Amino acid sequence: MWQNISVTEFILLGLAQDPMKKKMVFVIFFIFYVGTMIGNLLIIVTIKFSRTLRSPMYYFLFYLSLADSCFSTTTAPRLIVDSLSAQRTISYNECMTQVFALHLFGCMEIFVLILMAVDRYVAICKPLHYSTIMRRQVCTTLIILAWIGSFIHSIAQIILALRMPFCGPNLIDHYCCDLQPLLELACMDKYMINLLMVSNSGAICSSSFVILMISYIVILHSLRNHSVEGRRKALSTCTSHMVTVFYTIGTPFLNPLIDTLRNAEVKNAMRKLCHIKITTESKR
Repeated sequence: MWQNISVTEFILLGLAQDPMKKKMVFVIFFIFYVGTMIGNLLIIVTIKFSRTLRSPMYYFLFYLSLADSCFSTTTAPRLIVDSLSAQRTISYNECMTQVFALHLFGCMEIFVLILMAVDRYVAICKPLHYSTIMRRQVCTTLIILAWIGSFIHSIAQIILALRMPFCGPNLIDHYCCDLQPLLELACMDKYMINLLMVSNSGAICSSSFVILMISYIVILHSLRNHSVEGRRKALSTCTSHMVTVFYTIGTPFLNPLIDTLRNAEVKNAMRKLCHIKITTESKR
């Protein structure tokens, strides 16, 4: 049974209280969010409609951009609006929905990064078997498993959130709803639920980090037997993925630049799509 609650809404304190700082927050995060959406949607459309970007790397990249866009949309629009609003309330149901979405898409990002690392490992370390191992059916299955894993993680987190009783202050010292700031407001013994929270999220983050590091160490070790050009190309790809692992709030904005816009195939595909669009419009 869920705990009864006496708090029906929360007040988000945001990142700043000073009017000038709030305007700076609005400008900075508005630019980041618009850049995030334009960059990632451009990647999604390009990969979706380009016939030259059918390899597993771009298949996974499609879902990374999708997860990035959804993750940013979970928090950024409200943060931007709240930075100029005097009323920064969020209902209990909206807060719980935000917690679920944050963990769903954040976890999906991590899992897709792992799949991209696996893809690069197979491509570099087992090139002769790459097309067999990373065939489309396998990639689709891996993405489905990533969504299932993310959903299970989010369900576990939202169950913890729903079991928190709130009977006192409703001021969240944060710009969004998440488990840790909510736990500070809960009227309960916080030791056990805090332990469960850390175990859930911590296990995913730490194990994912270890898997990524091991995979890239193996890849870098195997590059000794490759040509200079092969090493350069592999290092370029691996470096872009490893930088993405250490993501912050600006990562969804940076991912299109790091992972795709520096890639010649993607840039050529974008040019072709733009050329087709312009040609179609001119014929009309």
